[in-house]
Amino acid sequence: MKAIIQREYGIPSQVLQLRELETPTPKAGEVLVRVKATTVAGDDWHLMRGLPYFARTATGLRRPSSPIPGQDLAGIIEAVGEGVIEFAPGDEVFGWNGGTFAEFVTVPVGNLLRKPERLSFEEAASVPVVAFTALQGLRDKGGIKPGHEVLIIGASGGVGTMAVQIAKAHGASVTGVAGARNAQLVLDLGADRVIDYRREDYLAGENRYDIILDLVGDRPTRALRRALTEEGTLVMVGSSKYSAAGNEPRGLERLFMGTVDRWLTGALGAVLSKQSVRPLIHQDSQDDLAILSAMIEAGELKPVVDRTFRLHEAAEALRYQDESRAPGRVVVAP
Repeated sequence: MKAIIQREYGIPSQVLQLRELETPTPKAGEVLVRVKATTVAGDDWHLMRGLPYFARTATGLRRPSSPIPGQDLAGIIEAVGEGVIEFAPGDEVFGWNGGTFAEFVTVPVGNLLRKPERLSFEEAASVPVVAFTALQGLRDKGGIKPGHEVLIIGASGGVGTMAVQIAKAHGASVTGVAGARNAQLVLDLGADRVIDYRREDYLAGENRYDIILDLVGDRPTRALRRALTEEGTLVMVGSSKYSAAGNEPRGLERLFMGTVDRWLTGALGAVLSKQSVRPLIHQDSQDDLAILSAMIEAGELKPVVDRTFRLHEAAEALRYQDESRAPGRVVVAP
């Protein structure tokens, strides 16, 4: 099979290689999936370079511990391992697993569900990780309820497009922050209002929000908290102020890239108030994938795919994702 291999940290165009490998064999409790689509994540550019350094505790200290990148997937089951009764060859599935930048991947059955019929493979692969993040940020960290006022910063991105729809499905009023070219998309997804961050300070004015879902990380936490209600919640999902196009991290920034210090500053600032500041690192969950699948089948959730690249174009897909502010997801289709 063909697969993308990364054996050292560095710029994706220099360290990603297309190679021929042996097709893996599923073990007990696993299935072999022919990958029809996978995705590029918003932080892949940095993680492939080994940044921030603290992330290497999970990805490998000196070199990537998993040589084949990728996490989301949708595809067709080719073979099943011993004891597998949940799936059979020919089943169309979606879910998550490491090593999806390949034509085939072995996956534990607990990481998969049957693909919603109304979705293409590209759309289905665009769901798991970003939708987990959006759902868990709003439901678990934000405690979203009907009637809540929700501000989503980065509403046109992969997580943001999911968050707009999930918030509306929970009965919230949604204000999305996005550039002018993506404003109509965010409105079409259900947002009640869109603020163009290039023309307006979305934290200024009289509006106060029960939940702020910050997917961008370029504003001080004290400014974000001022836009919350008295008992509002700020949910912070990482930091994306550095890109392939510039703003290279230096010094201690290479250790945390502005993430941990924002989390600590925000939490300390809220100690003496009724507000909550909660960082989020998503958890992969088959139960949550089932919830999301039901929302898709009910017409409450629709993935947004911006562009599809082929497997040999993986490095270009990463560059495009990082530099273009693409709406929705960027897909790689082997």
